[in-house]
Amino acid sequence: MVTVISCIGDLVVTRKDEDMPKPLFFGLDDEKKDRILKTGLAEFAQYGFKESSTNRIVKNAGISKGSLFKYFNNKEDFYFYLLDNAITVLSQDIKIKNLPIDLFERAMKYSEAEFDWYIQNPDQYKLLKNAFIKDHSEIYVKTLHRYQFQGDSFYYKLFEDVNFKKYQWDKEKILNILKWFLIGFNEEFIKEITSDENLNQVKSRYLKCLKKYINMIKEGLDKE
Repeated sequence: MVTVISCIGDLVVTRKDEDMPKPLFFGLDDEKKDRILKTGLAEFAQYGFKESSTNRIVKNAGISKGSLFKYFNNKEDFYFYLLDNAITVLSQDIKIKNLPIDLFERAMKYSEAEFDWYIQNPDQYKLLKNAFIKDHSEIYVKTLHRYQFQGDSFYYKLFEDVNFKKYQWDKEKILNILKWFLIGFNEEFIKEITSDENLNQVKSRYLKCLKKYINMIKEGLDKE
């Protein structure tokens, strides 16, 4: 999973012109465009960027060999276009309104809502999960560079109206501590997920572990 925890959350993705599909792609009928995007999403979700095959993509999409690059500059541009779309859909589907005013309850509630989205959108979940697994590859470095600033902006926006008066430390320090914990916790949890685990079981285990550690942090921050 990614969640606020990985700091991508409710992003507004800004694409550069060179990241956009070529004009020819927008001239395709909706059914063909949708087929190409769904096939690419399934490929990258299953294999990740490095092991994915454009040959499999064009075969499964039912388009001629090499025609994919009439629509996108290269494999990387296609990958980031799909990743941008997944993040945009995630941000549109999950809203940050009407969340609890308590800092830790909000973190838990948002994490649960986002996990529910992953269960309903398994290919997008796998794509995002693979994209943010720390492996120091060139594509991972580019992914962090592409989304980190926007992710940080969302993270602080998510908690901007939380009541911090009950805590003995200032807002910025508390949010930084929580962010560092969530990022580290998420990275470690992702490593432990096995391929045969049901997502509902993963969600239950994830939220149980997250609540345990958040309560530990909360008890250390409360004045009382």
